[in-house]
Amino acid sequence: MSWLRSLKPMVVKEFRQIRRDPTALGMLLLLPAAIIVLVGYALNFDVKHISLAIFDQSKSSQSREFLRTFKQTEYFDHNYTVFSYDELEPLILEGYVGLAVIIPPSFDRDLAAGRDTHVQLLVDGADNNTALQAINYAARIATNYSLKIAADAQQVAPGGRYIPIDFQPRIWYNPDLISSKFLVPGLIAFIMMLTGVISTSLTVVREKERGTMEQIMVSPLQPVQVIVGKTIPYLLISLVAATVILLLGYILFDIEIKGSLILLYVSILIFIVAALGQGLLISTVTDSQQVAFMLSVFSSLLPSFLLSGFVFPVESMPIVLRVLSNIAVTKFFLVIVRAVMLKGVGLAAIWDQLLYTTLFAAIMISVSSFRMRKRAQ
Repeated sequence: MSWLRSLKPMVVKEFRQIRRDPTALGMLLLLPAAIIVLVGYALNFDVKHISLAIFDQSKSSQSREFLRTFKQTEYFDHNYTVFSYDELEPLILEGYVGLAVIIPPSFDRDLAAGRDTHVQLLVDGADNNTALQAINYAARIATNYSLKIAADAQQVAPGGRYIPIDFQPRIWYNPDLISSKFLVPGLIAFIMMLTGVISTSLTVVREKERGTMEQIMVSPLQPVQVIVGKTIPYLLISLVAATVILLLGYILFDIEIKGSLILLYVSILIFIVAALGQGLLISTVTDSQQVAFMLSVFSSLLPSFLLSGFVFPVESMPIVLRVLSNIAVTKFFLVIVRAVMLKGVGLAAIWDQLLYTTLFAAIMISVSSFRMRKRAQ
C-alpha cells in the first residue's frame, strides 16, 4: 500500500503537466475523435455512383427491362447513352465512364428462343478497386435478371429450363459488407497505438530537456514507480478516448458491441499499456522531443497501418512481411477488437491474441524500467 501511496505525487505531477500542455491533452482526446470521423467517412471501399454508359443495339422491350435494373441501383449513374463504339471509346479513355454495357442486336431474339445471349461489359481498369467493384455489381445484376427469366420460363412451361444449382450465399457478422464496420474497430487500435506511443514518448524526454530528470531520479521513487506514475494519467485519459471512439462508432456508423463489454475494455486496457510502454521505452533511449516524436511515428504508424491487417490482409503479404508483422502488437489486438465487437466471441476464441498483447505490454514496461534504472546508476 505504501508503494502505491508513493506514486501519488508522480501521478499528480503528470496530471498537472498534461493540464498545462493543451497539445498533449488534445492529442489524447480530440485527435482520436477527429480521426475516426474523418477516416471513417473518407476511407470507404464501398464504391457507388459509378458512371454508366449504355449502348443498346437491340432497342427492344427486353433490353430496356434489363438495362432498367442498372439504372435503378445506387451503384451506377446512367450518364451516357451512345450509338457506336466510336462514341464510347473516348468516354472511357478520358475517364467519364467507369462501366459500359453493350447489348447485342439479337438480345430479344435469343431470349425468346431460349438461347444464351452475351452482354458485353467494358470497364475502366485504371482504378482497379472501382473496376472490380463495378464488375461484381454488374455480375450480380445480370445473375438476378437471369434467375428472373428462368423463373418466368419455368412458370410458363413447367419442366423446361431450370437452374441446376440454387446458389444462395449468406454473409455473417457484416451482411451488407459495409466498409465502416470493418474499418472502425481497426481505427480503435490504430488511434490508440499512435496517440499512446507519441504522448508518452515525450514525457521522459521533456524531463531531460528541462533538467528535472535528475531530481526525479534522486527521489525515493524506484524507476518502476516513475514509469508507472507517468503511465497512469495517460492510461486513464486513453480509456476515456477509447470510450469516445466506441460511442462515435455507435452513433455515426451504427456499430454495436456484440460481445462482452468487460472483455473488450480489459483488452483495450492491456493494449493501451502496451502502447504507453512502447512510448516510454522510446523516451528512455532518446534525448530530444524531435527524435522521440520521429521514432514514435515510425514505430507506431507504419506497423499499425501496413503490417497489422488494418487495411491490407496479412495473408496476402509475402512471407517475409508476414513474419515481420508479428512484431506489431496492433495485429493481434485487431483480431481481438473485431472478434468481440462484430462476432461477439468470448475469451476462449481470443485468449492467444490477448496473451501476446499482455506479454508485449509486460516486456515494454519491464525494459523501460530497466533502462530507467540503468540511467539512474
